[in-house]
Amino acid sequence: MQGAKFSPRFSPDGTKIAFALDLDGGESYHICVHDFTSNASTDLTPDILYAHQPNVSWSPDGQSLAVLSDAKGIFSLYVLPLDGSGARMIRNIFRPCWDAAWSPDGKWIAVESEAAASERSIHIVPVGRHKGKVRAIQLMQDGKALNAQHPAWSPDSKSLAFSCENGEWFNIGLFDVETQEIAWATDSTGDDTQPCWSRSGDVIGWVHSEGARTRFQFRERGGAIREIKVGEGVHAHPQITADGVVILFEGANHPPDLWKIALDSGEATQLTKSLEADLNFPPPEEVWYAGMDGAQVPALLYRGAGDCAALDIHGGPNWHLQFSWNPVLSLMALRGWTVLAPNYRGSTGYGKQWQNASRYDMGGVDNDDCAAGAKYLLENGLAKKVAVTGRSHGGYLTMTCLTGYPELFAGGSAVVPFLNWIKSHRESREDLKHWNIENMGDPEENKELWIARSPYFFLDKVAAPVQLICGENDPRCPASDSMDARDKLAELGKEVELLLYEGEGHAFYKIENIVDAEVRRVEFLEKVLERGGGVDR
Repeated sequence: MQGAKFSPRFSPDGTKIAFALDLDGGESYHICVHDFTSNASTDLTPDILYAHQPNVSWSPDGQSLAVLSDAKGIFSLYVLPLDGSGARMIRNIFRPCWDAAWSPDGKWIAVESEAAASERSIHIVPVGRHKGKVRAIQLMQDGKALNAQHPAWSPDSKSLAFSCENGEWFNIGLFDVETQEIAWATDSTGDDTQPCWSRSGDVIGWVHSEGARTRFQFRERGGAIREIKVGEGVHAHPQITADGVVILFEGANHPPDLWKIALDSGEATQLTKSLEADLNFPPPEEVWYAGMDGAQVPALLYRGAGDCAALDIHGGPNWHLQFSWNPVLSLMALRGWTVLAPNYRGSTGYGKQWQNASRYDMGGVDNDDCAAGAKYLLENGLAKKVAVTGRSHGGYLTMTCLTGYPELFAGGSAVVPFLNWIKSHRESREDLKHWNIENMGDPEENKELWIARSPYFFLDKVAAPVQLICGENDPRCPASDSMDARDKLAELGKEVELLLYEGEGHAFYKIENIVDAEVRRVEFLEKVLERGGGVDR
């Protein structure tokens, strides 16, 4: 079966696996099932003119899937039988849905959906025999909907664990289905996410994150919280076994692999090995520097020995860089460059206020935080020349840096960026439009803001070479944005290079294109840093 495959989910009896299929990079996912007995794969949603989210959940009897489809214009909850009888809508929450989790007893499906700004909400939707007799339940406390995500059912279906904003940080909550009361399993500084249960239900675990550092924490029923880790890196997607936890781990010298950590001793054993070579990449350090308004901005810093530096801006924007596997940044550091990766305002991982600080101000305070990173490098003797690069929202901020602070940069490479809020919004899917409006306001009422924060209208300010890298079928940051910017920059007499990858979307799938794009990005940055331009001190 041609195309990229995502989010595999084994059936309850282990004889099948469901997965999402992307045929052209456009994220119009099909839902497929592979039968290990017959070795046949079946597309359950052929010839569709709509999309699915890649996250699915099996019914306990293995006969149906809970899927999220935008067949009616917005991602809603459907049940999709394997017998080909067609999907039926179970719940329209009227906000884009992201994930679904079917309870082990088959009576409920927990649905995670978008809420205000970058928040999420969880509804518990009845299915099966009691559908129609019991109403859907939204997780609330004190009459207010909770900012909740990552639903995980206990094996007896009596409790739903979830990650939830509880004050400034995300903690693990437990919803009792019978009493509809919420108890808190954690109350800590830092974010607790991705809850999971042991098969007996006696142990609950989660990933604990403080800035760039993560570890796995757990507690047995009635016991104290304990923590274990593989090492300095990122832990994700834990699954508790009889005597340990299987978890995905990555670090500066370790690509993502499965590890097993013993709960009693903390001993870690590597289960898969994606790379045979032992690497000695320079690890980053977590630093803070002063933003334009004096606020301390967290960042990862790779110290280089030369005079050149790259400012690497992450996407999202609701995400943050941690001590993860990032060979491109390691390659830059090995070339002697200093690399600064800011977790600017709008990033997760540093509390609610930090994450929400860029709402209705994107391309403003986040752009200032990134530009302040370049000033930090220049003013502290860490570099004499700085180039800027980033992907997705980081590509957008690359262009706002080049148009808003042209004097700071020797050049910039924007990967799958958007540059025109108005045009990009008009060409986006409904769920993406919802996010835009929640975070930048109505495009008509706030038109002046949308224009002011669109670097396309200020390309005349660019004073250094620009590289634009995009995918032909990108549904999030349309390739037409980069093509329009290339044409306008050329018309203005600016130096510009466009790399358009056919058959690719927002995330490139073909390994040859991934490697080619990264190699050419580094080569471009090397060229502009070596020949100068921008600041030279």
